[in-house]
Amino acid sequence: MIDLQKARIAFKEYLSNFDNQDNPGFNLKVVHTYHVVDNAVMISKKQGLSEEDTNLAALIGILHDIGRFDELKNLKKFDSVGNDHAMFASKILFEEGLITNFIDTDKYNNIIKKAIENHNKKQIEDGLSDKELLHAKIIRDADKLDNYRVKQEEKIENIFPGIVNSKEELENSLISDNVYNSVMKEECVDIKDRKYPLDYWICVLAFTFDLNFKETLSIVKENNYIDILIDRFNYNTNKEKMSEIRNVLNDYIEKRLNN
Repeated sequence: MIDLQKARIAFKEYLSNFDNQDNPGFNLKVVHTYHVVDNAVMISKKQGLSEEDTNLAALIGILHDIGRFDELKNLKKFDSVGNDHAMFASKILFEEGLITNFIDTDKYNNIIKKAIENHNKKQIEDGLSDKELLHAKIIRDADKLDNYRVKQEEKIENIFPGIVNSKEELENSLISDNVYNSVMKEECVDIKDRKYPLDYWICVLAFTFDLNFKETLSIVKENNYIDILIDRFNYNTNKEKMSEIRNVLNDYIEKRLNN
């Protein structure tokens, strides 16, 4: 049995161990976690999944970014290239035994482990069981879906702490050729290709190409996330390229929804 109340209490207790809770990035990730849980439940219900699978998806949502808090404490920023927070989460949960604080059975351990380890990868690894693959897809969509909300609501310096320090820095930024070309090919951006502040913003927009469920794409369209996020900034040197990126993304969503 999955006791979500137990898991939520354990999550709060884990967070209480950190003394950097006044860091805006810390609160961002806490709020993000709860939104991802809600998204995972919504996606599961829209897919007609059982209560057991829906609760499992919610638990994975609670745990998926648990490695981010140590990362922010130690590095003062989110470093997806130099520090794999998903693998760190897997380590503390399953090698160090933290998972036992959240759930009383090991019945779901393999599913939870694979979902967390794959939630931030460019592609889901091969060889997963049907259940592992299902939950990897759910957490990836739930996570990416909330990324649109975060990027709409949060200050840019809170979104990319230690990387992008101001609105002006992003607006005057260049775009790497590899980042731009990935979007033109309807591909997610390789995080290693990000060099300039605007690359980080475009990388988020390109998450659209990795959404697994039509229901998720429908929410992106209904909330007009692509246009809202692109219109959030002025692009002093890249107006034409950002217009092309907008068109590619919106056309892709329409194509997927109508397929």
